[in-house]
Amino acid sequence: MTLCLLLAMGACAQHSFTLSDTAFLLDNKPFVMISGELHYPRVPREAWRARMKMAKAMGLNTIGTYVFWNVHEPQKGVFDFSGNYDVREFVNIAREEGLWVILRPSPYICAEWEFGGYPYWLQNEDGLVVRSKDARYLQEYRAYIKEVGRQLAPLQVNHGGNILMVQIENEYGSYGADKEYLDINRKMFIEAGFDGLLYTCDPAGDVQKGHLPGLLPAVNGDVDPAGVRRLVRENHGGAGPFYIAEWYPAWFDWWGTKHHTVPAERYTGKLDAILSAGISINMYMFHGGTTRGFMNGANYNDRNPYEPQISSYDYDAPLDEAGNPTEKFMKFREVIAKHLPAGVVLPEVPAAKKAVAAPAIQMGEVGRVLDILPKPVRNATPLTFEDLDQDYGFVLYRSLLRGGRQGVLRVKDLRDYAVVMVNGRTVGTLDRRLKQDSLLLQLPAGKVRLDILVENSGRVNFGPYLLKNKKGITEKVEFAGVEVKGWEMYGLPFGDVSGLKSPARSGKGPVIRKGAFDLPEVGDTYLDMRQWGKGVVWVNGHNLGRYWSVGPQQTLYVPVEWLKKTKNEVIVLELITTDQKELSGVDKPVLDVVK
Repeated sequence: MTLCLLLAMGACAQHSFTLSDTAFLLDNKPFVMISGELHYPRVPREAWRARMKMAKAMGLNTIGTYVFWNVHEPQKGVFDFSGNYDVREFVNIAREEGLWVILRPSPYICAEWEFGGYPYWLQNEDGLVVRSKDARYLQEYRAYIKEVGRQLAPLQVNHGGNILMVQIENEYGSYGADKEYLDINRKMFIEAGFDGLLYTCDPAGDVQKGHLPGLLPAVNGDVDPAGVRRLVRENHGGAGPFYIAEWYPAWFDWWGTKHHTVPAERYTGKLDAILSAGISINMYMFHGGTTRGFMNGANYNDRNPYEPQISSYDYDAPLDEAGNPTEKFMKFREVIAKHLPAGVVLPEVPAAKKAVAAPAIQMGEVGRVLDILPKPVRNATPLTFEDLDQDYGFVLYRSLLRGGRQGVLRVKDLRDYAVVMVNGRTVGTLDRRLKQDSLLLQLPAGKVRLDILVENSGRVNFGPYLLKNKKGITEKVEFAGVEVKGWEMYGLPFGDVSGLKSPARSGKGPVIRKGAFDLPEVGDTYLDMRQWGKGVVWVNGHNLGRYWSVGPQQTLYVPVEWLKKTKNEVIVLELITTDQKELSGVDKPVLDVVK
């Protein structure tokens, strides 16, 4: 089979994309997709085109992307396809750069993303069951996918665009096996305008459960060519074509564990074998980027502890977190070049971007978190984030205790991390990762103010606990064996920190600090958080993500697109090491130090 590499495509050229028993057919000619996953919310909009040029230079002819429900409908009925969430523009830039697109707009995406892509407010509909035939779920799903269809259905290849195929659901066979539910998915996608080629994807062991008869079943994982052919044929009437929808040349990280790396040499031979067999492929990830804001997900099941993922989504991918080619990039490029049609030459690899180190930054105090509290919500028992209509960030829970005694404070079913304060002073922390829910406290005499600042560290994105994803104090608090009643709850989503102010008061507890820095020249940079404890950083209004001294990530990437030469503002919310007053910059990431 000839491997086709598309070098250019007309703005409105009409193409056909169909299936034969053995191959994908682009304009009736065999076509092998050499695709890489690239997620628009994880890359600054200003850098989308540069990342796509890198994709072309490695030899890719296609990119794959999920569509992220929770960023597009952050509140019920409120849709956002602007700025970094302008997925239509993302697809159009791919077309301008001569790249086809594989679109993955299922409401569930997994992707190490908060709640697997679901918006938090789905949990406020009592009893709603995601990934099911629940009428309430299907109603919300239908409204969302219609909005996605308005944005993207006209960009399908059968309408003159560059979207070759559209995936329904996502690894459903790892979750269930309801073919009627899958067929409802198919019908809703068609109603939304996705009338081209639809497909499903599942890990090798789950293909039978997760595919829908009549649609192409794609395979996920490290599967050899013979295995891919066998699985597809068994579930597609004995025919192909053959597609590995998620091929993993690397892996992601979570807090407190080592940085995952996979040598390129382990996969170059496998890539060569796949392309030699004429099998299409989508590398997950080609470029991971960064999970900024509060959008990281988490893993959790009955066997393993809660594992929130780090902010860096470097993934040890061929293109690193900053968008620069790695050794893996160059080795994969060499393999792909062997399979190009005669006379076709890959573009030159764009030069790596310059990185600079910011000088030491003096961080002044804006105020203590306890000094910037909004109006509280009062209730006899603690309310969850969802009860408070809050999506992400933090909630401070406050109550009064009778002092002059000792006892165990127990927070039942904490989700996920808490700083415990007595009369404004930190007395300990609780960490769901470590199954911590209790502290022994010695209370001073008199009335004692108990504050528990709770962080949503990321909703579970995979497995049965999708349905148990509420955040905050989700059950009750006890002290000395007696339930604590009478709570005030202060929502601190930290969606916008531009107007943060507080009175000048002395005190303890989590703190917000602010500083500014100039750069010798504008370039990518990294903030070195190794002397800090745990928190969140904003630069020029952009939430860079979380940091945590437990590692493995010890730096935060700041893209050049968000920087200027002078007066870059940096804000740090620090939960633990509250006396730290200096922040350093470095010109390389530190992603592999566990403490």
